Amino acid sequence: MDAVTVLGLQWASMSPPGSGRSGEELMALFERKAEHEDDAVSGRDAATRALSVIAVENDFVEGVYDKLAKVYDLFFGPTLHPGRLQALKRMDLQPDDDVLEVGVGTGINLSLYPKECNVTGIDFSASMLEKARERAARKQGRKVRLLQMDAADLKFADDTFDIVYAPYLISVVPDPVKVAQEMRRVCRPGGRIVFLNHFLSPNPLLSRAERMISPLTIHIGFKSDLDLPAFLAQAQLQPISIEKVNVPRLWSLVTAVK
Repeated sequence: MDAVTVLGLQWASMSPPGSGRSGEELMALFERKAEHEDDAVSGRDAATRALSVIAVENDFVEGVYDKLAKVYDLFFGPTLHPGRLQALKRMDLQPDDDVLEVGVGTGINLSLYPKECNVTGIDFSASMLEKARERAARKQGRKVRLLQMDAADLKFADDTFDIVYAPYLISVVPDPVKVAQEMRRVCRPGGRIVFLNHFLSPNPLLSRAERMISPLTIHIGFKSDLDLPAFLAQAQLQPISIEKVNVPRLWSLVTAVK
């Protein structure tokens, strides 16, 4: 297992399918209790680090976001907007690019895409999609389609999109690795897979605090202790860039190429 480091973060690149490596060696993303908590918090070895993260189901996630739909833009609009702008800049979208936004929510990003792009947005929450459709209706002249869909079971053919983008989503879904694998599947060869999200801090003190508050933060839409190196390794993604965004810089913009 090879170690890779970008901007001080270390993760392990997993052996390809068929290499004979057991699935039991994969890092645990959602174990209830770290077997050796000190090692887990210190982050000495991303390949063996286990996380203590709460588990959620789709029904719970849908319920949370149905409740948040009316106030999401107020609470999470301006605060998280710099990250959205940086993500669009990093994508470097070209005319007629096909973009899939996974977790389109209230459609807060729709006005940021160039008019020449073909944008597909999916979300599990009907209430959030209703807001997105209202927003899209006000933006005439844009090529946008909005669909209700499970991010872990995308109803698209392989190699469909040039850009597959998950803004502020991956730490709330029940199975982030499955979602990332689906995102990679529907991305065209050479296309980009982009995550904009909060991840567990590499700082031991902050990471302890994030694990403690995760059972609370899930009720406002995210887990605070998803481990980025573990997530990337299990999803078999090699990022080309990782950068901190927003103020304070507690969120990361992660870009990988298929």
